[in-house]
Amino acid sequence: MSSGKPAVRLALLGCGTVGSEVVRLLHDQAEDLTARIGAPLELVGIAVRRLGRERGSLPVDPALFTTDALGLVKRDDVDVVIEVVGGIEPARSWLTEALRAGKSVVTANKALLAEDGATLHDAAAEGGADLYYEASVAGAIPLLRPLRESLHGDRVTRVTGIVNGTTNFILSSMDATGAGFGEALDEATELGYAEADPTADVEGFDAAAKAAILASLAFHTRVTAADVFREGMTGVTAADMASAKEMGCTIKLLCLAERGEDSSGQESVSVRVHPAMIPRSHPLASVGDAFNAVFVEAEAAGQLMFYGRGAGGTPTASAVLGDIVAAARNRLSGTRAPSESAYAHLPIRPIGEAVTRYHISLDVADRQGVLATVAGVFAQHEVSIATVRQSGRDEDATLVIVTHGAPDANLAATVEDLRELSIVRSIASVLRVEGSPA
Repeated sequence: MSSGKPAVRLALLGCGTVGSEVVRLLHDQAEDLTARIGAPLELVGIAVRRLGRERGSLPVDPALFTTDALGLVKRDDVDVVIEVVGGIEPARSWLTEALRAGKSVVTANKALLAEDGATLHDAAAEGGADLYYEASVAGAIPLLRPLRESLHGDRVTRVTGIVNGTTNFILSSMDATGAGFGEALDEATELGYAEADPTADVEGFDAAAKAAILASLAFHTRVTAADVFREGMTGVTAADMASAKEMGCTIKLLCLAERGEDSSGQESVSVRVHPAMIPRSHPLASVGDAFNAVFVEAEAAGQLMFYGRGAGGTPTASAVLGDIVAAARNRLSGTRAPSESAYAHLPIRPIGEAVTRYHISLDVADRQGVLATVAGVFAQHEVSIATVRQSGRDEDATLVIVTHGAPDANLAATVEDLRELSIVRSIASVLRVEGSPA
């Protein structure tokens, strides 16, 4: 199918799992993409680290490959630069060069956007160029564009999400089988859900980067990964999962971003990533396997849920292709995507001021007055106890306490003072509780 218009020319940086799928989709859907855009897409170069690497039956002319990424970006015949390499440098240099030259950029680089998205947005403004990054969070799930465009006339108050498929697979497996963390991680690795080094996933770094991007869009404020409170999920045990079941809950690694007031009454933003118990009645509780889901709450729209596969070559490439189509259409029509909206400049609220609930499991001496002493520590820090459950006797006595909502600093101080009590042999676990009445 010929549109009669000159092709929109693409430069691809990276040809790994995602990049290869982008190439395949560009080839397999070429006719449909031309019809949707109004002009054909032409891939004019692919930057890779090594030219001699085996790339299977990739439908592309080998002459397009180059190791000179910056040279490819600078070419006059490039309209749109697609980056799926990842990392901070040299990706930042490549993309700022493209944007300042007025070339549209499509990127899946969550780490760069979360650490220094400001540089990219400033370069886009300077060059009058488009910056699209739907694939940076939650793979194929159409999430960022609704936040950036569809909900632009609304006031988003809270975003709660499962944005890492590896950790969700592990916790879902622990919930279903009673396995410990190590066993579930081994299964995730064997099935290809977890990397050989799973640190970025299980310690929450990946989710924290995505949380920063979501908060920036939702609250019109520049938020970086350094602003996000982060706690990994390696400490979650089979006993924690069993305790959650007894409460009618499950445990998920959540990203939570919310608008509210700080201790001085000033409007601010809280952004955190940590494991938390949520009721099984919550929409996120049923999200299993390696799926992602994000729950958005807005004043006018109410509650919205976005769900789907959040990772993998094909789902991520799907999001990249969507951005390519949008960027290409804009170039043909001489228009631009919505520019960065960061007018609010809301301060970041520290974790100590976030209001949450705690689930605390204590190994205690089974003797008279223990409960009163423990309750006194909570009262001292103005933390109200919602429920108390005791199991076992003598050396196996355990107290499980769930609090009402309180500032995280008060709850953390309570836990530290409990550690100093002679009647508390150990604190078996501390988990936050979300998604239920405070």
